Amino acid sequence: MSSIAVINAGSSSIKFAVFHAASPPTLLLRGQIEGIGAMPRARLSDAEGNLLVEESFQDAAFDHTAAAQAMMRIGSQWLDGRDISAVGHRVVHGGAEYSAPLLLTDEVIENLTTLIPLAPLHQPHNLSAIRAIHDSHPSLPQVACFDTAFHRSQHPLAQAFAIPRKYSREGVRRYGFHGISYEYVTGRLRVIAPEIANGRVIIAHLGNGASLCATKAGRSVASTMGFTAVDGLMMGTRCGALDPGVLVHLIDHYGLNARELEDVIYRQSGLLGVSGISSDMRTLRASLEPAAREAIDLFVYRIVREIGSLTAALGGIDAIVFTGGIGENDAATRAEIAGGCAWLGLKLDNVANRQGVTRISAPESSIGAFVISTNEELEIATRTFEITHTSDVAPV
Repeated sequence: MSSIAVINAGSSSIKFAVFHAASPPTLLLRGQIEGIGAMPRARLSDAEGNLLVEESFQDAAFDHTAAAQAMMRIGSQWLDGRDISAVGHRVVHGGAEYSAPLLLTDEVIENLTTLIPLAPLHQPHNLSAIRAIHDSHPSLPQVACFDTAFHRSQHPLAQAFAIPRKYSREGVRRYGFHGISYEYVTGRLRVIAPEIANGRVIIAHLGNGASLCATKAGRSVASTMGFTAVDGLMMGTRCGALDPGVLVHLIDHYGLNARELEDVIYRQSGLLGVSGISSDMRTLRASLEPAAREAIDLFVYRIVREIGSLTAALGGIDAIVFTGGIGENDAATRAEIAGGCAWLGLKLDNVANRQGVTRISAPESSIGAFVISTNEELEIATRTFEITHTSDVAPV
């Protein structure tokens, strides 16, 4: 029997999961290696969440390459004789060229390397894991699933900035992100409510990273994230949409350079920056500080305002779907957003909303409201299986 490994490489961690290679894939193991560059440590659990392995690494040179190789070693030890037959990767940026998951080749990897300037905080780490596995297991098929791919169905106008064409030609455009999550949620909605899935739906992926996507017949029409994953909604530590003149002001009056600006808009802003307390919605809701309430109110306001914008892009709305850590688990945020969308005819069933069941709209609501848990790992495993399961591959 064979299995599929799924990898999500970040700046200081690599999250991974192993699935039985089948249709649909089923989870076998889940783990992560965190503290890369500082105090690396690994954890591995089974599908029920029982801890199997905890391991620390003392090597000062332990980097993403070493972490990827350690991940393959640790995971393989607990597969009960199953071989890893393929690896699926979350790759943040596929540029304008890649609109679907694909098998990685040397040429594709080289093309993805050219996109590093478009996603400097993510792409290098995604590629380092891919290269590490390629070096240690050169015959093992690897598949890339792109966060940007889902949005390539958007009309060119929805992807354009009003800037000189020379910059647009060099790739400065709206790409959109969270596409793997949107792909999964759209697929689940087709099962749960196919009549809704074929209509006009806004999916709210709300978590530490947050965005909205307007879909029509399951295809992306518009999204709040743009050239980078800092655009659009206010997030845990990211500012979201910001007047570019603010950046000029920070340069002129505070002497900030590019990296310092990057730190402000990615790591010091959002719920953390406004509240001065935390980026965690649970902490803010438990706080009595007025600044915590102000941060929550601004978060909800920005979401409601963007829902209005995306409803215009769709020419109406049939349903809204909540997903992500906040979207799936915070009934209060869902209720506040619904209150702001009352003008659309949205009304929640308060009991269903508190329980977090799948359909939370009241019977008299003009539009549907759903809670669907996202599963990017399963989406990547599914696409990897589809691409590789017919191939004649020698497992490792």
